[in-house]
Amino acid sequence: MDTKLTIKLDRNIIEKAKKYAKSKNVSLSRIIESYLNAITRDEIQHEDISPLVQSLSGIIEIPDDFDFKKDYTDHLLNKY
Repeated sequence: MDTKLTIKLDRNIIEKAKKYAKSKNVSLSRIIESYLNAITRDEIQHEDISPLVQSLSGIIEIPDDFDFKKDYTDHLLNKY
């Protein structure tokens, strides 16, 4: 069920947002709804992480100077 929401925003922001919405062929309300859905979904997803997964988080330490591209290139060269 849709419910009306009244908010106060800077006029310039509203105008820019309306232009953006028009260029994307979507309503400003839909953009705001999608944004609010995205930020509230993230909070829910973080709560759904199992204790096992949380315990594994951060278990591997990677040096600051680790070169991912070089390592992947080396892997591909060895593979082929």
